Amino acid sequence: MNETFHKIEAKKRGNALGFWFFKTTLKLFGLSGAYGLLYGVALHYALFDKPARAGALAYIKRRFPGSSGMVNFVHTYRLFINQGKQLIDRFACISGQVEFDMRLEGYDELMKLVAGGKGFVLLTSHTGNWQIAMTALSKIDKPVYLVMRPEDNRAVSESLKIGADNNRIKIISPEQYLGGVVEIMNALSAGAIVAIMGDRRYGFDGIDVQFLGKPALLPYGAFVIAANARCPVVVLESAKLGPRRYDVNVTHTIQPRLERGRDKKEQLRVFVQEYSNILESFVKKYPYQCFLFHDIWQAQMIAD
Repeated sequence: MNETFHKIEAKKRGNALGFWFFKTTLKLFGLSGAYGLLYGVALHYALFDKPARAGALAYIKRRFPGSSGMVNFVHTYRLFINQGKQLIDRFACISGQVEFDMRLEGYDELMKLVAGGKGFVLLTSHTGNWQIAMTALSKIDKPVYLVMRPEDNRAVSESLKIGADNNRIKIISPEQYLGGVVEIMNALSAGAIVAIMGDRRYGFDGIDVQFLGKPALLPYGAFVIAANARCPVVVLESAKLGPRRYDVNVTHTIQPRLERGRDKKEQLRVFVQEYSNILESFVKKYPYQCFLFHDIWQAQMIAD
C-alpha cells in the first residue's frame, strides 16, 4: 500500500501543466526566472502537502538530529527549493536551453571499464541530480538501460523523452517477468550500462544497514546481479555547486563477489553498507541535495 500511495503522490505532483508552466518561464526568463517561481511553489508544498512533508522529515530528523518545530520546517523548505532547482536544471540541460559546466571525476577509471568490453551496473540514488549527470557520460558510446517503472511519473518520462527512438536511454521495468532480471543480464552481457536506483527497492529484496546512525532498509538486488554477471557496480554521485555547475563523481567502484558456503545475505550486507557509507558522506556534505522523500528507516520494520 505504501508503494502504491507513493506512486499516486508522485504522479499528482509531477503534472504536465506544471512542467509546461516552468518550461515557458525558463524559455522567457532563463534559469533565474524559473528559480524565482520555486520559492512560492516550495512554500505551498511545505505548508499544505502533508505526505511530501512527512517524507522529507524522515530524512531531516536523521540528518539534523535534535532539530524540531520551525527549524525542521526551514530544513524542509530548503530541501524542496533545491529539488525544484535540480528539476529545472534537468529540463534546461536536456532541452539544450542551458549549458552546464559539469566536472567529471573518475572518467579515466570509467573508460578502463568500458575498454574491457563488459557492461557494468551504474548505481544511482535520490541524491543530487543523477539525471543530469547521465549527460556527462554522453562520451561513453554505450547504451544505457534504466531499471524503473515507466508509469512512476509519466510527466517526467515524457519531458525526458525516455524510450524515444532517438534516445539511447531505454527502460527495463522491474514489474515484468522475474523483475526484469533476464533483460538486465542480457544488457550487461552485451556490454551495456544498467542504471539501478540504489535507495529504492523496486521489487528487489532489502537488507538492514546503518545509514545516518540508524538501521535503514536498502535493496541488495543490484549487488546480486553484479555478482552473478561478474561485473562492477559504479556509484554515481552528482552535486550541484552553483547555478550552472555540477560535480559528477564516479570514483567509487564496488566489486560484489559471493562465495559458496557462506551466508549470502551477510555477504551482501557488506556491499550494501559500503554503498550506504558513500551515500552518507554525500548527504553530510550536501544536506539539501537528498531527495529520498521515503522513510527507508521505517521501511526496515515493515519489509516483506
